[in-house]
Amino acid sequence: MNTLVSFIVVLGILVFVHELGHFLFAKLFKVRVLKFSLGFGPKMYGKTVGDTEYLISAIPLGGYVKMFGENPDEQQSAAGEKEASFAHKKVWQRFLIVLAGPLFNLLFTLVLFFGIFIIVGLPDSLDTTKVGQVNPDSPAAIAGVLKEDTILSIDGVATEEWMDVLNLVKNSNGKELTFWLGRGEEEVKVLVTPSVQPVKNVFGEEVEQRYMIGVVRANELFYSPTGLVGAFQAACAQTWMYISLTVLSFVKLIQQVVPASDLGGPILIAQIAGKQMQAGWINFLFFMGLLSVNLGILNLLPIPVLDGGHLMFMSIEAIRRKPLSEKMQIVAQQVGMAFLGVAMIFVFYNDLLRIFGS
Repeated sequence: MNTLVSFIVVLGILVFVHELGHFLFAKLFKVRVLKFSLGFGPKMYGKTVGDTEYLISAIPLGGYVKMFGENPDEQQSAAGEKEASFAHKKVWQRFLIVLAGPLFNLLFTLVLFFGIFIIVGLPDSLDTTKVGQVNPDSPAAIAGVLKEDTILSIDGVATEEWMDVLNLVKNSNGKELTFWLGRGEEEVKVLVTPSVQPVKNVFGEEVEQRYMIGVVRANELFYSPTGLVGAFQAACAQTWMYISLTVLSFVKLIQQVVPASDLGGPILIAQIAGKQMQAGWINFLFFMGLLSVNLGILNLLPIPVLDGGHLMFMSIEAIRRKPLSEKMQIVAQQVGMAFLGVAMIFVFYNDLLRIFGS
Protein backbone atom coordinates (compact mmCIF):
# COMPACT_ATOMS: atom_id res chain seq x y z
CA MET A 1 0.00 0.00 0.00
CA ASN A 2 2.89 2.37 0.84
CA THR A 3 4.38 1.69 -2.60
CA LEU A 4 1.10 2.42 -4.39
CA VAL A 5 0.41 5.60 -2.43
CA SER A 6 3.98 6.85 -2.98
CA PHE A 7 3.72 6.16 -6.70
CA ILE A 8 0.40 7.99 -7.04
CA VAL A 9 1.68 10.98 -5.04
CA VAL A 10 4.93 11.29 -7.01
CA LEU A 11 3.45 10.80 -10.45
CA GLY A 12 0.34 12.86 -9.67
CA ILE A 13 2.38 15.87 -8.56
CA LEU A 14 4.87 15.67 -11.45
CA VAL A 15 2.18 15.23 -14.11
CA PHE A 16 0.20 18.12 -12.60
CA VAL A 17 3.29 20.37 -12.70
CA HIS A 18 4.03 19.39 -16.30
CA GLU A 19 0.51 19.97 -17.57
CA LEU A 20 0.21 23.16 -15.52
CA GLY A 21 3.08 24.57 -17.58
CA HIS A 22 1.21 23.91 -20.83
CA PHE A 23 -2.02 25.23 -19.31
CA LEU A 24 -0.64 28.51 -17.97
CA PHE A 25 1.22 29.39 -21.16
CA ALA A 26 -1.85 28.51 -23.24
CA LYS A 27 -3.84 30.91 -21.09
CA LEU A 28 -1.07 33.50 -21.35
CA PHE A 29 -1.40 33.50 -25.14
CA LYS A 30 -5.23 33.36 -24.96
CA VAL A 31 -5.61 29.82 -26.29
CA ARG A 32 -8.86 28.15 -25.23
CA VAL A 33 -8.12 25.08 -23.08
CA LEU A 34 -10.84 22.45 -23.48
CA LYS A 35 -9.56 19.81 -21.04
CA PHE A 36 -7.01 19.51 -18.25
CA SER A 37 -6.67 15.86 -17.28
CA LEU A 38 -4.60 14.00 -14.72
CA GLY A 39 -4.42 10.48 -16.13
CA PHE A 40 -5.64 8.91 -19.34
CA GLY A 41 -8.63 6.82 -20.32
CA PRO A 42 -12.16 6.85 -18.87
CA LYS A 43 -13.21 9.85 -16.82
CA MET A 44 -13.48 9.19 -13.09
CA TYR A 45 -14.28 12.74 -12.04
CA GLY A 46 -14.79 15.94 -13.97
CA LYS A 47 -15.82 19.52 -13.39
CA THR A 48 -16.18 22.29 -15.95
CA VAL A 49 -15.07 25.78 -15.02
CA GLY A 50 -15.37 28.36 -17.77
CA ASP A 51 -14.17 26.84 -21.05
CA THR A 52 -12.14 24.08 -19.38
CA GLU A 53 -13.18 20.65 -18.12
CA TYR A 54 -10.89 19.50 -15.31
CA LEU A 55 -10.61 15.72 -15.19
CA ILE A 56 -9.20 12.88 -13.14
CA SER A 57 -8.96 9.86 -15.43
CA ALA A 58 -8.63 6.15 -14.71
CA ILE A 59 -5.06 5.41 -15.86
CA PRO A 60 -2.59 7.36 -13.65
CA LEU A 61 0.37 7.16 -16.04
CA GLY A 62 0.37 10.68 -17.37
CA GLY A 63 -2.00 13.46 -18.27
CA TYR A 64 -2.82 15.96 -20.98
CA VAL A 65 -4.02 19.45 -21.78
CA LYS A 66 -6.35 19.59 -24.80
CA MET A 67 -6.36 22.96 -26.53
CA PHE A 68 -8.82 24.33 -29.06
CA GLY A 69 -7.42 24.13 -32.59
CA GLU A 70 -5.00 21.25 -32.08
CA ASN A 71 -6.50 18.97 -34.73
CA PRO A 72 -7.64 19.73 -38.30
CA ASP A 73 -11.37 19.39 -37.59
CA GLU A 74 -11.22 22.04 -34.90
CA GLN A 75 -9.10 24.29 -37.11
CA GLN A 76 -11.75 24.22 -39.84
CA SER A 77 -14.48 25.10 -37.38
CA ALA A 78 -12.40 27.91 -35.91
CA ALA A 79 -12.81 30.35 -38.80
CA GLY A 80 -14.42 32.96 -36.57
CA GLU A 81 -12.43 32.04 -33.46
CA LYS A 82 -8.82 32.23 -34.58
CA GLU A 83 -7.88 34.24 -31.50
CA ALA A 84 -8.62 31.22 -29.30
CA SER A 85 -7.08 28.57 -31.60
CA PHE A 86 -3.71 27.00 -30.85
CA ALA A 87 -3.05 26.39 -34.55
CA HIS A 88 -3.44 30.09 -35.40
CA LYS A 89 -0.93 31.34 -32.87
CA LYS A 90 2.53 32.40 -33.97
CA VAL A 91 5.20 29.73 -34.09
CA TRP A 92 7.12 31.17 -31.12
CA GLN A 93 3.95 31.25 -29.02
CA ARG A 94 3.12 27.62 -29.81
CA PHE A 95 6.77 26.72 -29.16
CA LEU A 96 6.65 28.27 -25.68
CA ILE A 97 3.32 26.60 -24.85
CA VAL A 98 4.80 23.19 -25.65
CA LEU A 99 8.16 23.93 -24.02
CA ALA A 100 6.49 25.08 -20.80
CA GLY A 101 5.62 21.52 -19.73
CA PRO A 102 9.20 20.16 -19.55
CA LEU A 103 10.45 23.54 -18.35
CA PHE A 104 8.03 23.50 -15.41
CA ASN A 105 9.36 20.06 -14.41
CA LEU A 106 12.89 21.44 -14.28
CA LEU A 107 11.80 24.57 -12.42
CA PHE A 108 9.78 22.44 -9.99
CA THR A 109 12.95 20.55 -9.08
CA LEU A 110 14.75 23.83 -8.42
CA VAL A 111 11.90 25.11 -6.22
CA LEU A 112 11.66 21.74 -4.42
CA PHE A 113 15.36 21.70 -3.52
CA PHE A 114 15.27 25.37 -2.52
CA GLY A 115 12.44 24.58 -0.11
CA ILE A 116 14.29 21.59 1.35
CA PHE A 117 17.50 23.54 1.88
CA ILE A 118 15.66 26.47 3.49
CA ILE A 119 13.76 24.20 5.89
CA VAL A 120 16.37 21.59 6.86
CA GLY A 121 19.63 23.18 5.70
CA LEU A 122 22.38 22.09 3.32
CA PRO A 123 23.30 18.39 3.41
CA ASP A 124 26.88 17.49 4.17
CA SER A 125 28.65 14.25 4.95
CA LEU A 126 30.54 13.80 8.20
CA ASP A 127 34.15 13.00 7.37
CA THR A 128 34.69 9.80 9.29
CA THR A 129 36.75 6.62 9.06
CA LYS A 130 33.77 4.50 10.04
CA VAL A 131 33.07 1.57 7.72
CA GLY A 132 29.58 1.60 6.20
CA GLN A 133 29.92 -1.45 3.96
CA VAL A 134 32.30 -4.36 3.47
CA ASN A 135 32.13 -5.99 0.05
CA PRO A 136 31.80 -9.80 0.11
CA ASP A 137 35.00 -11.77 -0.59
CA SER A 138 37.03 -8.53 -0.55
CA PRO A 139 40.45 -8.30 1.17
CA ALA A 140 38.77 -6.46 4.07
CA ALA A 141 36.09 -9.14 4.45
CA ILE A 142 38.69 -11.92 4.36
CA ALA A 143 40.77 -10.11 6.99
CA GLY A 144 37.77 -9.72 9.31
CA VAL A 145 36.86 -6.04 8.94
CA LEU A 146 33.20 -5.53 9.87
CA LYS A 147 30.56 -2.95 9.10
CA GLU A 148 30.48 -0.20 11.79
CA ASP A 149 34.20 -0.66 12.53
CA THR A 150 36.19 2.58 12.78
CA ILE A 151 39.64 2.55 11.16
CA LEU A 152 41.94 4.10 13.77
CA SER A 153 45.31 3.61 12.09
CA ILE A 154 47.06 1.83 9.22
CA ASP A 155 50.66 0.67 9.70
CA GLY A 156 51.00 3.00 12.66
CA VAL A 157 49.74 6.06 10.80
CA ALA A 158 46.64 7.59 12.42
CA THR A 159 43.65 7.90 10.08
CA GLU A 160 41.59 10.97 10.92
CA GLU A 161 39.82 11.32 7.57
CA TRP A 162 38.58 8.84 4.99
CA MET A 163 41.08 10.28 2.49
CA ASP A 164 43.86 9.06 4.81
CA VAL A 165 42.50 5.53 4.45
CA LEU A 166 42.23 5.80 0.66
CA ASN A 167 45.75 7.17 0.22
CA LEU A 168 47.45 4.68 2.53
CA VAL A 169 45.75 1.74 0.79
CA LYS A 170 46.29 3.17 -2.69
CA ASN A 171 50.03 3.69 -2.06
CA SER A 172 50.55 0.30 -0.39
CA ASN A 173 51.82 -1.40 -3.59
CA GLY A 174 49.93 -4.48 -2.47
CA LYS A 175 51.91 -5.16 0.71
CA GLU A 176 50.17 -6.39 3.85
CA LEU A 177 48.89 -3.57 6.06
CA THR A 178 48.24 -3.56 9.80
CA PHE A 179 44.83 -2.07 10.62
CA TRP A 180 43.78 -1.06 14.12
CA LEU A 181 39.99 -0.90 14.30
CA GLY A 182 37.63 0.56 16.87
CA ARG A 183 34.89 -2.01 17.46
CA GLY A 184 32.53 -1.00 20.21
CA GLU A 185 34.67 -0.51 23.31
CA GLU A 186 37.53 -2.59 21.93
CA GLU A 187 40.46 -2.03 19.61
CA VAL A 188 41.02 -4.87 17.15
CA LYS A 189 44.10 -5.58 15.03
CA VAL A 190 43.68 -7.13 11.57
CA LEU A 191 46.09 -7.71 8.68
CA VAL A 192 44.76 -6.67 5.27
CA THR A 193 46.45 -7.20 1.89
CA PRO A 194 45.08 -4.75 -0.72
CA SER A 195 44.46 -6.00 -4.24
CA VAL A 196 44.30 -4.19 -7.57
CA GLN A 197 40.66 -3.58 -8.45
CA PRO A 198 38.89 -1.56 -11.13
CA VAL A 199 37.41 1.80 -10.15
CA LYS A 200 34.10 2.39 -11.93
CA ASN A 201 32.02 5.53 -12.39
CA VAL A 202 28.29 5.81 -11.86
CA PHE A 203 27.65 4.26 -15.31
CA GLY A 204 29.77 1.19 -14.61
CA GLU A 205 32.65 2.32 -16.84
CA GLU A 206 36.15 1.47 -15.63
CA VAL A 207 38.09 4.69 -15.13
CA GLU A 208 41.25 3.37 -13.46
CA GLN A 209 42.85 0.48 -11.57
CA ARG A 210 44.21 0.90 -8.07
CA TYR A 211 44.85 -0.94 -4.81
CA MET A 212 41.71 -1.28 -2.71
CA ILE A 213 40.45 -3.41 0.16
CA GLY A 214 36.68 -3.38 -0.57
CA VAL A 215 35.19 -1.07 2.03
CA VAL A 216 32.88 1.94 1.73
CA ARG A 217 32.72 4.84 4.17
CA ALA A 218 29.67 5.15 6.38
CA ASN A 219 27.38 7.83 5.03
CA GLU A 220 26.62 10.00 8.04
CA LEU A 221 24.71 13.04 6.83
CA PHE A 222 24.05 16.22 8.75
CA TYR A 223 22.37 19.46 7.71
CA SER A 224 23.81 22.96 8.15
CA PRO A 225 21.44 25.96 8.35
CA THR A 226 21.68 28.36 5.42
CA GLY A 227 20.12 31.57 4.15
CA LEU A 228 18.15 32.35 1.02
CA VAL A 229 21.23 32.90 -1.17
CA GLY A 230 22.97 29.74 0.01
CA ALA A 231 19.81 27.67 -0.44
CA PHE A 232 19.24 29.05 -3.95
CA GLN A 233 22.84 28.42 -5.02
CA ALA A 234 22.74 24.88 -3.66
CA ALA A 235 19.36 24.23 -5.33
CA CYS A 236 20.73 25.43 -8.68
CA ALA A 237 23.82 23.21 -8.28
CA GLN A 238 21.76 20.16 -7.29
CA THR A 239 19.28 20.67 -10.13
CA TRP A 240 22.06 21.15 -12.68
CA MET A 241 23.79 18.00 -11.42
CA TYR A 242 20.58 16.01 -11.93
CA ILE A 243 20.08 17.50 -15.41
CA SER A 244 23.68 16.71 -16.41
CA LEU A 245 23.44 13.18 -15.02
CA THR A 246 20.13 12.54 -16.83
CA VAL A 247 21.42 13.82 -20.19
CA LEU A 248 24.64 11.83 -19.79
CA SER A 249 22.57 8.74 -18.96
CA PHE A 250 20.72 9.04 -22.28
CA VAL A 251 24.06 9.42 -24.08
CA LYS A 252 25.49 6.35 -22.33
CA LEU A 253 22.33 4.42 -23.18
CA ILE A 254 22.77 5.24 -26.88
CA GLN A 255 26.45 4.28 -26.63
CA GLN A 256 25.32 1.00 -24.99
CA VAL A 257 27.47 1.69 -21.95
CA VAL A 258 24.29 1.52 -19.88
CA PRO A 259 22.47 -1.70 -20.87
CA ALA A 260 18.85 -1.42 -21.97
CA SER A 261 17.98 -4.02 -19.33
CA ASP A 262 18.62 -1.33 -16.68
CA LEU A 263 15.65 0.70 -17.95
CA GLY A 264 12.59 0.63 -15.73
CA GLY A 265 8.96 1.59 -16.02
CA PRO A 266 6.08 2.41 -13.68
CA ILE A 267 6.60 -0.68 -11.53
CA LEU A 268 10.24 0.18 -10.82
CA ILE A 269 9.31 3.81 -10.14
CA ALA A 270 6.65 2.66 -7.68
CA GLN A 271 9.10 0.34 -5.91
CA ILE A 272 11.75 3.04 -5.57
CA ALA A 273 9.17 5.61 -4.44
CA GLY A 274 7.97 3.23 -1.72
CA LYS A 275 11.52 2.58 -0.48
CA GLN A 276 12.36 6.29 -0.45
CA MET A 277 9.18 7.07 1.47
CA GLN A 278 10.18 4.48 4.08
CA ALA A 279 13.67 6.03 4.27
CA GLY A 280 12.17 9.41 5.16
CA TRP A 281 10.47 12.37 3.58
CA ILE A 282 13.73 14.08 2.59
CA ASN A 283 14.82 11.01 0.60
CA PHE A 284 11.37 10.89 -0.95
CA LEU A 285 11.52 14.55 -2.02
CA PHE A 286 15.01 14.15 -3.49
CA PHE A 287 13.74 11.17 -5.50
CA MET A 288 10.79 13.28 -6.66
CA GLY A 289 13.22 15.97 -7.82
CA LEU A 290 15.30 13.44 -9.75
CA LEU A 291 12.18 11.96 -11.36
CA SER A 292 10.91 15.44 -12.28
CA VAL A 293 14.18 16.17 -14.10
CA ASN A 294 13.95 12.81 -15.87
CA LEU A 295 10.38 13.56 -16.95
CA GLY A 296 11.35 17.00 -18.23
CA ILE A 297 14.38 15.78 -20.21
CA LEU A 298 12.54 12.72 -21.54
CA ASN A 299 9.77 14.93 -22.92
CA LEU A 300 12.34 17.08 -24.71
CA LEU A 301 13.60 14.16 -26.79
CA PRO A 302 12.82 14.82 -30.51
CA ILE A 303 10.35 11.95 -30.76
CA PRO A 304 6.98 12.64 -32.42
CA VAL A 305 4.12 12.55 -29.86
CA LEU A 306 6.45 13.83 -27.11
CA ASP A 307 6.84 17.58 -26.52
CA GLY A 308 10.29 17.40 -28.08
CA GLY A 309 8.79 16.08 -31.30
CA HIS A 310 6.35 18.99 -31.47
CA LEU A 311 9.19 21.41 -30.78
CA MET A 312 11.15 19.82 -33.63
CA PHE A 313 8.22 20.29 -36.04
CA MET A 314 7.83 23.92 -34.97
CA SER A 315 11.56 24.56 -35.40
CA ILE A 316 11.34 23.17 -38.93
CA GLU A 317 8.28 25.33 -39.56
CA ALA A 318 10.13 28.43 -38.36
CA ILE A 319 13.06 27.68 -40.67
CA ARG A 320 10.92 26.79 -43.71
CA ARG A 321 8.38 29.53 -42.93
CA LYS A 322 5.64 26.97 -43.42
CA PRO A 323 4.63 23.81 -41.56
CA LEU A 324 5.35 20.28 -42.71
CA SER A 325 2.53 18.71 -44.69
CA GLU A 326 -0.31 17.28 -42.65
CA LYS A 327 0.35 13.83 -44.12
CA MET A 328 4.01 13.92 -43.08
CA GLN A 329 3.10 14.99 -39.55
CA ILE A 330 0.51 12.21 -39.24
CA VAL A 331 3.02 9.58 -40.39
CA ALA A 332 5.62 10.93 -37.95
CA GLN A 333 3.08 10.84 -35.12
CA GLN A 334 2.20 7.22 -35.93
CA VAL A 335 5.88 6.25 -35.94
CA GLY A 336 6.36 8.05 -32.64
CA MET A 337 3.36 6.31 -31.06
CA ALA A 338 4.62 2.93 -32.27
CA PHE A 339 8.08 3.64 -30.83
CA LEU A 340 6.66 4.69 -27.46
CA GLY A 341 4.37 1.66 -27.42
CA VAL A 342 7.30 -0.69 -27.96
CA ALA A 343 9.37 1.20 -25.37
CA MET A 344 6.57 0.93 -22.82
CA ILE A 345 6.21 -2.82 -23.40
CA PHE A 346 9.99 -3.21 -23.06
CA VAL A 347 10.24 -1.38 -19.72
CA PHE A 348 7.24 -3.30 -18.37
CA TYR A 349 9.02 -6.50 -19.40
CA ASN A 350 12.15 -5.35 -17.54
CA ASP A 351 10.08 -4.55 -14.46
CA LEU A 352 8.41 -7.97 -14.46
CA LEU A 353 11.76 -9.67 -15.06
CA ARG A 354 13.16 -7.99 -11.94
CA ILE A 355 10.21 -9.19 -9.90
CA PHE A 356 9.86 -12.77 -11.14
CA GLY A 357 13.41 -13.40 -12.40
CA SER A 358 14.56 -14.72 -15.76
